[in-house]
Amino acid sequence: MEKLLKNKVILITGSSSGIGAATARLAKEYGACVVLHGREDSEQLKKIAKSLNSPYIFCDVVDKNAVSLAVNKIVKKVGRIDALVNSAGIVKPKPFLDLEDKDWLEEFKTNLLGTAHFCQSVIPNMQKQGYGRIVNVASIRGHAQMASNRGTSYSVSKEAVVNLTSSLAKEYAPKIAVNAISPGFTKTDMAKTWNDIVWNQVRSSLMGRPAEPEEIAEAILFLASDKASFITGQTILVDGGYSISGK
Repeated sequence: MEKLLKNKVILITGSSSGIGAATARLAKEYGACVVLHGREDSEQLKKIAKSLNSPYIFCDVVDKNAVSLAVNKIVKKVGRIDALVNSAGIVKPKPFLDLEDKDWLEEFKTNLLGTAHFCQSVIPNMQKQGYGRIVNVASIRGHAQMASNRGTSYSVSKEAVVNLTSSLAKEYAPKIAVNAISPGFTKTDMAKTWNDIVWNQVRSSLMGRPAEPEEIAEAILFLASDKASFITGQTILVDGGYSISGK
C-alpha cells in the first residue's frame, strides 16, 4: 500500500516533544518530508531533526514577524508546504479568581495567536499551489461539556482554536481543508504531573486509559492526508470516549 503522506511536505509546530514529536516521527514513516519547529534552537529539537534527517525552524509562535520569516525561509528551502499541523501550545492551570490578565494573555498568545500566525504565514503559499491541509490541535477542554474548572483560561483559549478552525475552513474552501482534533488525556510529559483526581478522570473514559501520543498522531495525519479529502471545518474528539462516558 502506498504510504499515506508520500511526497507531501508537512510542517509541524511544537514538534520537539509530546504530540508534535510523535506526529513528526509518524509522518516520516508515512513518507512525508517533515519540517520540524521549536521555540528555540534546543538540543532536543536538534536531536529529533537529526534522527529524522529533517530540516527545522525555530521561533516563538507569539512573534508574528519571526514566524513569517521562518516560514518564508523554509519554503524557499523545501519548495512548498502541503500540510500544516499546529501542535504548539501551553497550559498553566490556575483558579479563576487568581487569574491575572497576564495569565490569560500568555495562554491566548501561544494557543490561539500562535496557531493564527502560522496559518497566516502558510496559507498564501497553499493558495498559490491550489492545495493545502491544516490541522489544529485543540483540546477536549475546548468543548463546553468538558471545560475545566481548574484551567479556565486554557479551556477558553482552546475553544477559540475550535472556532478559528471553522472560520478558516469556510474562508479557504475548497482548495484548503482546515480541521482540528481535540485530544483527551495523553501520556506526554504533562502526565507526570497528574494527581489522583486527574487519574480518576483518565480512567473514567470508555477506554479506561490515557492515549499514547502516537494514537493522537494517527488522527492528525489522517486529516492531513488526501484520505480526508471530503472533511473540512470539523473538530474531531480523540478522547477514548471520555466525552460520552457519563462519569
